[in-house]
Amino acid sequence: MSDHDHDHPHPHDHDHEPRWKHDGVRVVTGDKLDPNTAQTPGMFRQAAINHARVGAQKIWAGTVSIEANAKTGVHHHGELESVIYVVRGKARMRWGEKLEFVAEAGPGDFIYVPPFVPHQEINASPHESVECVLVRSDNEAVVVNITDVDPVEQPEAVYWVDPIHKHP
Repeated sequence: MSDHDHDHPHPHDHDHEPRWKHDGVRVVTGDKLDPNTAQTPGMFRQAAINHARVGAQKIWAGTVSIEANAKTGVHHHGELESVIYVVRGKARMRWGEKLEFVAEAGPGDFIYVPPFVPHQEINASPHESVECVLVRSDNEAVVVNITDVDPVEQPEAVYWVDPIHKHP
């Protein structure tokens, strides 16, 4: 290694400054999440990281909240894999052709949902909303809502109603 290399280990660092200044690390603050994403009755999704917002190529991330006592419509996410991290509350997941399987998750727990698995998120608490962080394996949120599933037992219909979600 020459003395010149030693004196200037990265002589071209300044060349990268313009390149990364606007296409480098991006912070999306919690008050700037985007509700204009695919929705399912009973839950409220907000996008933080996707192609439109930050140029993400292979992942989507955002938040999900489910009201106390609410259940979502049955849906799947096509070829996408999903990871859900529970921040607050008690989430109950039902899945399968007839929603015959069930599991629960609480704060600090991770939930993995494979491609094409029909599922339903349920808030297992009558008092507290469920708040989750959601990450998917593609930059667009694919949601296929299923209306013709015949569940093992008929779930109680509790609808999320807010300015974005009108009562069906």
